[in-house]
Amino acid sequence: MDRRVVVSGLGIAAPVGTGVERAWTALLEGRSGIGPITLFEASGLRSRIAGEVNDLRPAERLPAKTLKRSARFTQLALVAALEALVHARLDDEATRNDTAVVVGSGIGGFDMLEREHQVFLERGPGRFAPLTVPMIIPNMAAGAIAMETGCRGPSLCLSTACASGGNAIGTALDLIRSGRAEVAVAGGAECTISPFAVDGYCQLRALSTRNDAPQAASRPFSLDRDGFVIAEGAGILVLESLEHARARGMEPRVEVAGYGASADGYHPTAPDPEGRGAARAIRAALADARIAPEQVEVVNAHGTSTPLNDATETAVLKQVFGRHAYRLAIHSTKSMTGHALGASPAIEAVVAVLTIERGVIHPTINLEQPDPACDLDYVPREAREARVRTVVSNSFGFGGHNAVLVFRALDGR
Repeated sequence: MDRRVVVSGLGIAAPVGTGVERAWTALLEGRSGIGPITLFEASGLRSRIAGEVNDLRPAERLPAKTLKRSARFTQLALVAALEALVHARLDDEATRNDTAVVVGSGIGGFDMLEREHQVFLERGPGRFAPLTVPMIIPNMAAGAIAMETGCRGPSLCLSTACASGGNAIGTALDLIRSGRAEVAVAGGAECTISPFAVDGYCQLRALSTRNDAPQAASRPFSLDRDGFVIAEGAGILVLESLEHARARGMEPRVEVAGYGASADGYHPTAPDPEGRGAARAIRAALADARIAPEQVEVVNAHGTSTPLNDATETAVLKQVFGRHAYRLAIHSTKSMTGHALGASPAIEAVVAVLTIERGVIHPTINLEQPDPACDLDYVPREAREARVRTVVSNSFGFGGHNAVLVFRALDGR
């Protein structure tokens, strides 16, 4: 448990941009990636907006054979993973042969399942894509990364709804600490922008219906928030032991210092109103990182823009941090990306690393009138320069799954 685990590579495919530099610039400028749904005809739905990755262009980034046998969530994962591996300069074949892959997905290829099932209904048996089953299963993002990159260590998929990417990164951290791997490709990928999925969330009254103003629809901590905006995306990190990174000439600046997980054990979709599970996960992550609450400067909030989550998360932060909660800089990446479900924790992990490396906290946009129950500092509207050493990243999922990560600058920064 004393092995230090660092981040040596980052990759992202998000509604605010594909590629770390493009996405980061958009986030700092407060540019939303949310717009009208274009992936299907959505006129009959109550919510007709989403965070789509419009600049993905998988045909320019992936082999034709790979495209034919992969669903969109896998393509998102592959594009992000390839960027992260290049960033990490992890091109040694022997090293990749022992590299673990841990990628979470809450649902997998839901969009493809729906499309091919429609073909089945209309044309009968034996007429839909023969690789449909292996293409839609949630573990295929991890499997495809291993196949395409030659990473043949432990290959795992965590499926814990909107906590999936966080649990995946935490599991990769544990693999390296335990000595089961020296290097891991870890993160999350999701694409559930399909008619059935969107309507399902509409029936739960979970989605924003601010269809006429999509870029203003995701409004975390705002008094007039009315639900989250569904999104797609992927975030991938290359993790490795500090000793392994330095032995190959890398000098990473950020470590994954702590991981905490818990269950609410309360409700299928609603958070525990007392926030007991979320608070346990944050405290566990801080204890794992061996840091006091007062040492945290930034919290990348779950911040979904739903009436229940934002107020509950604010109360949880007060429980855990006490008076220090009012000194935290708290921000929501989802205000610009929307909620990419199982991929969101990994996208936000990429953001947490960049926040420490570059000394800038991106804003929470659309926060004009805060909910009185949300009375902390949410970095509204404009980015803020700051010397940041420690970031806590929260992720809470349907089913009461909670995953919290702590990222910290390496000593000497």
